[in-house]
Amino acid sequence: MNGDALYSIGDLARRTGLTVKTIRYYSDSGIVPPTDRSPAGYRLYDIDALTRLDLARTLRDLGLDLAAVRRVLDREASVPEVAAAHADALDVQIRTLRLRRAVLRAVARRGADHLETALMHRLAKLSEDERHRLVHEFIDATFGDLDANPEFVAMMRSAMPELPDDPTSEQVEAWVELAELCQDPGFRTSVRRMAEFQAADRSGGDTTGLHHDLTEAVRARVGEALAAGILPASAEAAPFTESLTALYAHAFERADDGDLRRWLLARLEVASDPRAERYWQLLSVINGWPVPPALAPVFTWFTAALRA
Repeated sequence: MNGDALYSIGDLARRTGLTVKTIRYYSDSGIVPPTDRSPAGYRLYDIDALTRLDLARTLRDLGLDLAAVRRVLDREASVPEVAAAHADALDVQIRTLRLRRAVLRAVARRGADHLETALMHRLAKLSEDERHRLVHEFIDATFGDLDANPEFVAMMRSAMPELPDDPTSEQVEAWVELAELCQDPGFRTSVRRMAEFQAADRSGGDTTGLHHDLTEAVRARVGEALAAGILPASAEAAPFTESLTALYAHAFERADDGDLRRWLLARLEVASDPRAERYWQLLSVINGWPVPPALAPVFTWFTAALRA
């Protein structure tokens, strides 16, 4: 190609595949200014303009705006610098689109009305800091001024919802439900009662911790009773109940007597709100953790056996 040759807008259009209108727009914008003009006043372009136009088209096809294209063509920024900045911006857009897709799928699956759709969209758009702040505010409102079990409170504060960049519709739904749960006055009142019970236990000298092993032992023992079809109020349930109260007496360093059973029944009844277990199930879904097996049937059976 002759380096001194000059091309009309029509020539550039045929060589680049761009429309005359687009090339004229780039020319008017100063992206690809004309090299010269014909005697009749028509714009003419040299080989450098053709190269400049080809680069502008490539950058525009990659999604860069005209300001960024102009900076590259005017040598105010390099192609790698602009590409890196644009890639970062695309990452944000992609995360936003993925979140919108998950919300829309959740809306479709739930058959949400316009109010619920607006709520889901608002909650899903919260930043990670905003999500954490919402949950911490719930914990502060329910446990903040009480001397409750410090291990349990620390566990709650460390278990924050971490919605991934590409959430599933199930994770979005779980986050929306968790956010609603944390703001539910009835649930807050229920958790507050649990916190007050823990604080009263601590003032009475119970500083024995979370008792994960005890919970697993209860799950296994009551699981045997449930598998055998033993009703909690039946005579066959008595050995199971006695073995369980013995475990609690040992764990809490108390006598296995009527006072223990009354205390244990009160403890189970205070913690019986199924929404408390739902809280941890929702966190597991959001964070991609294994969802723990339901404990509600186990402690419902145990509570009924103690009452009997």
